[in-house]
Amino acid sequence: MSEPTAESGAEQDGLVPVKPVEAELLVVTGMSGAGRSTASDALEDHGWYVVEGLPPQMLGTLAEIVSHAPRSIPKLAVVVDVRSEGLFTDIRSALSALSASGVAYRVLFLDASDDVLVRRFEQGRRPHPLQAGGRILDGIAAERELLRELRDSSDIVLDTSSYNVHGLATAITELFSETGPVTLRLNVMSFGFKYGLPVDANFVADARFIPNPHWVPQLRPHTGLDDDVRDYVFEAAGVKEFVDRYVHALEPVLDGYRTENKHYATIAVGCTGGKHRSVAVAVELSKRLAQYPRVTVTTTHRDLGRE
Repeated sequence: MSEPTAESGAEQDGLVPVKPVEAELLVVTGMSGAGRSTASDALEDHGWYVVEGLPPQMLGTLAEIVSHAPRSIPKLAVVVDVRSEGLFTDIRSALSALSASGVAYRVLFLDASDDVLVRRFEQGRRPHPLQAGGRILDGIAAERELLRELRDSSDIVLDTSSYNVHGLATAITELFSETGPVTLRLNVMSFGFKYGLPVDANFVADARFIPNPHWVPQLRPHTGLDDDVRDYVFEAAGVKEFVDRYVHALEPVLDGYRTENKHYATIAVGCTGGKHRSVAVAVELSKRLAQYPRVTVTTTHRDLGRE
């Protein structure tokens, strides 16, 4: 009979073998003024080791160090500034090298609408780093074009337009505070079409086919969070069927996201003002999607209270 190994002996003593620790690598980037510093502070508050201003060429070296000592730095966030053509080329090469070496990582891209970015730069009384002798909008346009490809390939695109400092910190907490990677996080967001489409939406559902509670005097002051409005919305023809079929249509998408290691998606539901129909449908969608295994769902109402 062979001698018991250390592992089998531990199992005989009732101990569970220690699971190897896998380091998490998060690359944080995005538009200037979209909140990289706030995101960095929030990540540090939740146990991430944050490196800011790292040249993209050093990303692979740092990732290799962490991968060999995951217990020392189990969660590493690297904040990368790519505001020049040279740095943009470097980060693309660095990310390609990470993929080729088998290092698992995610990219968080922070974005915001042009008008919000202009207001933030004006409030801070500082120029956009790419505006040169032009306007702030010129700098934003140049940076947005430079980062378009990186944004499109990012794992998570977070629109910070409606967030103040505290709101963004809360959003980062919801995304990254848990221990260990979560398979899939869904954000179901209600919004009003008259205020524009959410820039970070992966899917958009239109709830304007539902009769509008706005035109019912006793319902107009209420919102889709109230029972009377919810009942009115879901008693309308086709609404329950719409939700059933929409959830069913998302099932292969959720499976595909897991397979492709996509960890975050935003499902946006819109009506005219984002007060009644979209809110009620978003809440119901969240309840239904939360029943799926290995899925975490949050619900946000972008335009509720905006009118």
